[in-house]
Amino acid sequence: MMSNRHQDILFQLVHSLEKSEKRNFSLYIKRSSSKADLKVLQLFNAISALPEYDEKILLRKLATVEKPQLANLKTHLYRQLLASLRLLKSAGSIELLLNEQIDSARILYNKGLYLQSLKILERAKDLAAAHYQDNFLLQIISLEKKIETLHITRSVKDRADQLEAEANAINERRTSITRLSNLALQLYSWYIRHGHARNEMDEAAVRKFFKASLPQEHAQLTSFYERMYLFQSYCWYAFIRQDFLMYYRYSRKWVSLFHDEKEMIPVETGHYIKGFHTLLNAHFDLRNFRAFRETLAHFETFANSEAANLHDTFRVTSFVYIYSARLNWHLMTGTFTEGLLLVPAVEERLEEYSRYIDRHRVLVFNYKIASLYFGNGDFTVSIDYLHKIINDPSDLRTDLQCYARLLHLIAHYELGNEEILESLIKSVYRFMARMHNLTLIEEEVFKFLRKSFYVSLEALKPELEIFLKQVKRFEKDRFETRSFAYLDVISWLESKVHQRPMNEILYRKYLDSNRR
Repeated sequence: MMSNRHQDILFQLVHSLEKSEKRNFSLYIKRSSSKADLKVLQLFNAISALPEYDEKILLRKLATVEKPQLANLKTHLYRQLLASLRLLKSAGSIELLLNEQIDSARILYNKGLYLQSLKILERAKDLAAAHYQDNFLLQIISLEKKIETLHITRSVKDRADQLEAEANAINERRTSITRLSNLALQLYSWYIRHGHARNEMDEAAVRKFFKASLPQEHAQLTSFYERMYLFQSYCWYAFIRQDFLMYYRYSRKWVSLFHDEKEMIPVETGHYIKGFHTLLNAHFDLRNFRAFRETLAHFETFANSEAANLHDTFRVTSFVYIYSARLNWHLMTGTFTEGLLLVPAVEERLEEYSRYIDRHRVLVFNYKIASLYFGNGDFTVSIDYLHKIINDPSDLRTDLQCYARLLHLIAHYELGNEEILESLIKSVYRFMARMHNLTLIEEEVFKFLRKSFYVSLEALKPELEIFLKQVKRFEKDRFETRSFAYLDVISWLESKVHQRPMNEILYRKYLDSNRR
């Protein structure tokens, strides 16, 4: 059951404020001396002091407030907080600045100062155009049309033709952007629900949807948002199909777009951060070790910049993506012990940011941590983290749910838990078959585990060698690569065959790649 702390929106907002934002609100509200505003400040201070939201405790702290008054007072406080934040943050936001200028133009228009209003709108139009803010451009042009239609301004010759051309161009561009942003969102949603394409049927369905939704003129797209959403769409399309070279090419285009148009980094910081994450994932999938480290270093530098720390959302997202990348680095280089040193910091921040982070991110972190413990030979602790995924009630990432169960099964195999292994094999197999998630490599894993658990130690090594050869046949199969991305069966088998720890196997591969 969700706690009140996560249910009360005012409590969430108050406890999301930084010290500077709280101080600014106190100054903002004290400018008014009305009794209502003093009660608002009392309510703000009382909620700030509460560790968890409890209305009974809150009312005891507010001696002058009756229970029927509380709802209206909370609503008033919520609005005042937003007004205070809007004033504080307006300087760092193109959207808020444009809203302010358009509001000023409307005020001047209502005062009958038409030419002054048009001058502000012209400046706002230049600012909006420089940052590709088409929604604001449409508002500005709409107000310009109103003024020109209702009043004789004599501002510019052929003004009607000019405004018509501008409006038509923006509407055409907005249609294209909407189609591309819808496509990127739908592909992302497909991945969150299902993970990677599991077979030719999945891939055919995704390809059909992608081609039907992609604008025919996509090669001629020139505006920033058209290209950004186009690159995002191709990224998700490639990632679902496990075409990691295409995924890399378009994630690099995504990040490079921001580097080519640096003025858009503070405007679309969230998309820039997501682009770094996508590019890091592409390097991880392709095992581009050197490029991975360089990209991560650039991302970490940006995460310390003013733009990346302007809002809570950016700080939290940067934490999620940077720590995810750091864990990935240790997973692909076999430095499991070093990776586990990050776990306390990860868990502390996940708790601190719990109100901002969705369950999908937590599931992914738990799987990465479980994989680190598994690789380090701490199978019992790995099982504890896998239980957090297996017992999660959400229907997110069925592929991750399947891999958690498969890794859980192998961990019990490693621990020699013979009494539960047979029933566990059947249970996991049924779950994965029901989810239509079984690939050829996973079928082979089940066959091997069923057979090898009852094989003597003397006969086990040749069985492992045979199984390793079988698995390696699938290494270049595109529909099997997801198995190796989430569960490095080959390195695990090599560690069994060569009787060396898994971390040594992976670290040797990392060193060998640097010599090429």
